[in-house]
Amino acid sequence: MEIKRCVLAGGSGFLGTALAEELRRKGYESVVLTRAPKNVEEQVRQVKWDGKTLGEWVDLLDGAEAVVNLTGKSVNCRYTTENRREIVRSRVDSVNVIGEAISRCRRPPKAWVQCASLAIYGDAGERVCDETAPPGEGFSSETCLLWERAFNSAKTPDTRKVLLRIGFALGRGEGALGTLVKLVKFYLGGKVGDGQQYISWLHLRDLNQMFLWGIEQADIEGVFNATSPNPVTNAEFMKELRRVFNRPWSPPVPTWAVHIGSWLMGTEAELALMGRRCFPRRFQEKGFEFLYPSLREALENLFR
Repeated sequence: MEIKRCVLAGGSGFLGTALAEELRRKGYESVVLTRAPKNVEEQVRQVKWDGKTLGEWVDLLDGAEAVVNLTGKSVNCRYTTENRREIVRSRVDSVNVIGEAISRCRRPPKAWVQCASLAIYGDAGERVCDETAPPGEGFSSETCLLWERAFNSAKTPDTRKVLLRIGFALGRGEGALGTLVKLVKFYLGGKVGDGQQYISWLHLRDLNQMFLWGIEQADIEGVFNATSPNPVTNAEFMKELRRVFNRPWSPPVPTWAVHIGSWLMGTEAELALMGRRCFPRRFQEKGFEFLYPSLREALENLFR
């Protein structure tokens, strides 16, 4: 029996590594497209690409079960003119070249799962954002609009297209959560600003199941919010994180300190101060069942 192949573009990072392992457990062959291939185990072959031009990697898409595009420069940086340009370019260019590659395939991939971001909704405050909510304002929202516009304009009539607007994915020791855990352990895990900005989070295992739904299920098509059904405020999030590490209290971090700290760390204060209250309406309508629907369950699983 032929092994089904999934191509993970930009799949060498946090999300791609976890997804490749999940696909391996499900019997798929994973091929990661990356700028700097490394010698890794046979189940996760790595192939060089630059995220913007066609190359030998195009042949890997022919006959593939799916291509999942996780490409994009990290937004955890200072928003200089050059960084803004690269944040947009890395996302739009990768979508455009994958669309062109699919159009050249004799046997196009059955599915194209495109990563996007809940940041499209902007700093939404108390506003509830399902997939029908309008976009917000500012650089992050505008970037997401350009990203999604490129995806929607790609002509791939024989490939089902799924776009996942991904929230704050929680994995043990990885990404932004790893930084927060370190702060909590040093009794510096207080609320940020007024603490009322919402965090739309989800457990990494639930995100992997959403990827699998996008890859495998023929009725999954279009835009989906990839987030848990229970967003929480920053104050609630930090309280639960402190609880799991037995840190009952930490001093709050005032807004002015966030700006100074962000500058020293080479990132943007808005990443901590802006929030959005998002819900996975379309996944719930399709009957998706979360392994970790509450933040307490998710953190207990990761750290206890």
